[in-house]
Amino acid sequence: MTKNQTLRRALEDGKLFTAMAAHNPLSAKLAEEAGFGGIWGSGFELSASYAVPDANILSMGLHLEMMRAIASVVSIPLIADIDTGFGNAVNVNYIVRQYEEAGASAIVMEDKTFPKDTSLREAGRQDLVRIEEFQGKVASAVDARRDADLVVVARTEALIAGRGQAEAIERGLAYEEAGADAILIHSKQKTPDEVLDFIRAWPGRIPLVLVPTAYPQLTEPDIEALRKVGIVIYGNHAIRAAVGAMKDVFATIRRDRGIRQVDSYLPSVKEIIALQGDEHMRSIESRFLR
Repeated sequence: MTKNQTLRRALEDGKLFTAMAAHNPLSAKLAEEAGFGGIWGSGFELSASYAVPDANILSMGLHLEMMRAIASVVSIPLIADIDTGFGNAVNVNYIVRQYEEAGASAIVMEDKTFPKDTSLREAGRQDLVRIEEFQGKVASAVDARRDADLVVVARTEALIAGRGQAEAIERGLAYEEAGADAILIHSKQKTPDEVLDFIRAWPGRIPLVLVPTAYPQLTEPDIEALRKVGIVIYGNHAIRAAVGAMKDVFATIRRDRGIRQVDSYLPSVKEIIALQGDEHMRSIESRFLR
């Protein structure tokens, strides 16, 4: 099966699909090695890696090229986070084809205004577009895909914006009507109660997508038992792991005024070279260098 078919089949079969965030090809390779089903091409992580807010400050082209680079080094599906679609329904129609050509197996688009503010920021700007406007953007994304197995996920930020369960359900159903293959429901509450209420009330035919960043107590067995969730995304754990590890190593080196302590628990240079694809390069050398 193609990557697109793998993701599509997982949604149709009802088996929970797991995706780990990545902000570069190396973190994507590590996620694949760890056994995740797919990669979340996170806009938050990419923005953080450039030390800028997740507020559409980085260009679409930069994100697109990073998705292309990630897709080229993994054999599992890539779910691309395209934020608000970088414009209106016309923009969406153009960029979805570009993400598809770059190797994305799914795109996730949210119903906030452009430029967006990150969902989990306290007192952030969480302004939503009209339901009808976002329906047009979803329908445009569906129309743009050349491969019918490309998954279009509509993300509603109604709970993030404090609009309540009724509007969240209304928006989810409207986006399903527009052709979305799945609905991502997000919450910044510290417990999963708000999201669980939405899931129990969800009357739609298409599966849901969860990003349990704010409520880590919700495990995969818990999510599977709900029987309405198709994908769980670990949305920012790669960049948080990287930041935590670097801070610890850097502080230890400055404290010790040397690398003697940290060298014993860091991955070896040999391991890094292997991740760079050195074996493949050596194979090319042996075959073609004259």
